[in-house]
Amino acid sequence: MDNDILRLDALGQAELIRQAKVSPREVLNASISAIEAINPTLNAVIHQRFEAALIEAERRAEKAKPFFGVPLLLKDLGGLMQGEPHYGGTKILRDVDWHSPIDSYLVSAFKKAGFIVLGRTNCPELGSTITTEPTSYGPTRNPWNPEYSPGGSSGGSAAAVSSGMVAVAHGNDGGGSIRIPASCCGLVGLKPSRGRVSQGPLMADAWNGATIDHVLTRSVRDSAAVLDVICGYRTGDPFTPWPPPSSYFDAASTKPRRMKVALLDHPAIPGREPDADCKAAVATTGALLEELGHEVVEAHPKAMEEEEFQPIFTTIAACWVSADLQNFSRLLGREVGPGEFEPENQYLASLGLKTSVASYLEATTWIAAFRRRMLSFWEDDGFDILLTPTLARPPAPLGYLSEPKHWVERTFDYIQFTPQFNATGQPAISLPLHMTTTGLPIGVQLIGGFAKEHEIIAIAAEIEAARPWKDVKPKVCAY
Repeated sequence: MDNDILRLDALGQAELIRQAKVSPREVLNASISAIEAINPTLNAVIHQRFEAALIEAERRAEKAKPFFGVPLLLKDLGGLMQGEPHYGGTKILRDVDWHSPIDSYLVSAFKKAGFIVLGRTNCPELGSTITTEPTSYGPTRNPWNPEYSPGGSSGGSAAAVSSGMVAVAHGNDGGGSIRIPASCCGLVGLKPSRGRVSQGPLMADAWNGATIDHVLTRSVRDSAAVLDVICGYRTGDPFTPWPPPSSYFDAASTKPRRMKVALLDHPAIPGREPDADCKAAVATTGALLEELGHEVVEAHPKAMEEEEFQPIFTTIAACWVSADLQNFSRLLGREVGPGEFEPENQYLASLGLKTSVASYLEATTWIAAFRRRMLSFWEDDGFDILLTPTLARPPAPLGYLSEPKHWVERTFDYIQFTPQFNATGQPAISLPLHMTTTGLPIGVQLIGGFAKEHEIIAIAAEIEAARPWKDVKPKVCAY
């Protein structure tokens, strides 16, 4: 029975509970058994709260909640939960065993929807890189091949969902950190529009509005239904995009209109050719979209050719990492310096400390103009969707993206297609539509116009129905 439970997506598990075919405790125990069996291999879950979760399952009786009794894992970055540890992937907070005094608005929404939190997942320090190999807890391994990275920064969550420990896990995305691990682990990874999900009450935004929370799932309908329960304005949010014409779940259940799709199978900046498998993934997806009745043409926003974007976006991220030094110093009551971070964040923190306030504001102004140039492709040129690889390379071997001397150039070689859409605030989704000859997943990315999650969800669900992936499972799997 455990295998049957774990094979289902989150809505499927909730339906079994609602029909009284299984109890919340049985679903939780199936996930707990899976974590106990598989986590020693993958190192995806770093904090467990199994006993508390089982007690909560006995106390709750609101079967009308859409995800009543469904287990959920939270990433160890964001998603604060009252009384629970939260280290942000750092040794600094791990060494003092810091616990959150509050629930974030996001966690409150998860609870209100009926989810039961089983624990927290591994992530890189401060979530600032694209592989999950922190000093604090060691590397998370990819369920498709444990010698490879699951991506990052939501790599622990991706490995947990891909391997069947849970059907859904929390992630966040400031430069690709939901979409990248979704691509590496064969999952659905949706980055919502800027401001769609509140980061309150302690945060308004981060990285100049580039970061956003959501989840990693195995089905488009789960991603849509979770967005329905976590989206929306909360008191004091600095911005919230307009609501969709109907629920996101309805969008996943409705055939989309005929759309104009732009296809980009190579980095717009010359000299960084993508892997042949990544190009092939885009080509086959483009052909499928034409079969489904959509117009597909080779095109891309001209602004993606602007080489200034990479250093300017890096400057903004670096300033926020340097601000973390002040936050940790205030939290711990002592001065925290860049040397207490891992090499990647030492580099970013040092860069941020050297950046003047005027230079930071100049960078944010440049990004605002870049956003307008990018969005004109959707709003003025008549395109509905941009189709790209999620990553320019297949999943990397462990150690390749964390090598101290080369991590900068290697990282930017991989992420040619994701951070631009954090800067613009547009919704983007990675779908598991291709495999390498060696059996590693490759994701394909669909980017929609601002606040048009419903359109990319609708077309993603149509693709899923035409080329289903639910029966493809990794080497390390609980079911």
